[in-house]
Amino acid sequence: MASPSAPPAPTSFPLPTPQPSLGHSVIPALTKLQEILSQLGEENFTIDLPQVAAIGSQGSGKSSVVESLVGRDFLPRGIKTRRPVVIQLVRNAGEEEWGEFDHLLGKRFYDFEKIKKEIQNKTDREMGSYNYISEKEIRLKVFSPNVPDITLVDLPGVSKVPVGDQPSDIQMKSRDLTISYIKQPRCIILAISPANEDLTNSDAVQLARLVDPQESRTIGVITKLDIMDRGTDARNFLLGKVVPLKLGYFGVVNRSQEDLKFNWSVKDAMAFEQSFFSTIQAYHGLSHCCGVPQLANKLNQILVQHIKAILPALKARVNMQLVAVAKEHASFGDTGESKDGLAVKLLNILAQYSEAFCSMVEGKNRVPTDELSGGARIHYIFQSIFVKRLEDIRIAIQNAAGPRSALFLPEAPFEILVRRQIRYLLDPSLQCARFVYEELVKMSNRCLTEQLVEYPALKRRMDEVIGNFLRELMNMKMT
Repeated sequence: MASPSAPPAPTSFPLPTPQPSLGHSVIPALTKLQEILSQLGEENFTIDLPQVAAIGSQGSGKSSVVESLVGRDFLPRGIKTRRPVVIQLVRNAGEEEWGEFDHLLGKRFYDFEKIKKEIQNKTDREMGSYNYISEKEIRLKVFSPNVPDITLVDLPGVSKVPVGDQPSDIQMKSRDLTISYIKQPRCIILAISPANEDLTNSDAVQLARLVDPQESRTIGVITKLDIMDRGTDARNFLLGKVVPLKLGYFGVVNRSQEDLKFNWSVKDAMAFEQSFFSTIQAYHGLSHCCGVPQLANKLNQILVQHIKAILPALKARVNMQLVAVAKEHASFGDTGESKDGLAVKLLNILAQYSEAFCSMVEGKNRVPTDELSGGARIHYIFQSIFVKRLEDIRIAIQNAAGPRSALFLPEAPFEILVRRQIRYLLDPSLQCARFVYEELVKMSNRCLTEQLVEYPALKRRMDEVIGNFLRELMNMKMT
């Protein structure tokens, strides 16, 4: 049954009741695991979740499905996806949500409409108005407390026939690009097919079966259920009676161009989708596979299974650390020291650290013969790297002076010239600061290495505090 020709206003539908979202059952487990790893000093150990790639023909509704899973409206609509958009979801502890592009490092986008415009502008800047596709990715990180650390990929649609200025081999290129992503064993495939097209000829399902013949990581998604011809439905598709899939199919309702004119948000679309499935008789009894929340729930199940699969290796790693720590603790014996005695020892260690650091700067410590280090390295950075750039200003002054002495260079030209040259010093100055910062960090890590073997927690804490201090100073210089 088709939906009304003009969509009602979003407010005519009740807001959907809370439904499973992508990561709702995974985030607590990830949080607990990371807490345990942090306590064991494994802050750098990451739990890599599978990548999810949305594939299908042009106009199949891939971008809409990706947006619905993220829960935000940020992908350009009404235009073909011409480059892979890789969305890395990053779980953060705060309440704010924002996006960052790899090609605009450090710039945060809190307005997701601006993210949408930047994706379109980035595509237009590099590809113009041509309709060909590119393998160059647009990489976006979305930070939110409501997502798991997972990567979603919105791929260009598979083209069957060249249109307009598209090359004659567009079908082969689009297929090869899609396969390059979904052939990875850790990639979960969302094989997206419109409900108003023949599922037996679905490009998405065919490509998925090519790289995943066991169907162990392919989920079928039937889109645009609300625009099927009157008197037809996708019930047999969802039940797997047309083209079976081991992990099954899920039906979703996409936002159309007309819906977007009404400024429907993702939340509005979810409300309409819930109302649609509750009123269409053909989908009664299929609540487990109808709607984006059910698709998200299926992905959650797969993610939880992935975490369970890596738990044995993680458990073995933790047990090895426990044994190593127990042996280390036994080797220390009973210190028999009071709190006051430990405080005195801590002050002595800090004093020794300060003395060792100063000795490295002044060159009084044991000096390696194969490389510059400490104060000698910092001196080299200033004298052999930074000073060379100063010669450019000196030469410019001499050239401007001509046959006259540089002492009597006219003031106005001198200021203009020097101001221009000083600007050239910005990059080498920042480079010099980075080099010095890196050397200071190395010096800090080398201090009292042997003395602190018995106190690994203290060593980690000292490295953290000193690293943060040096980083703050570095950031001040960079700004």
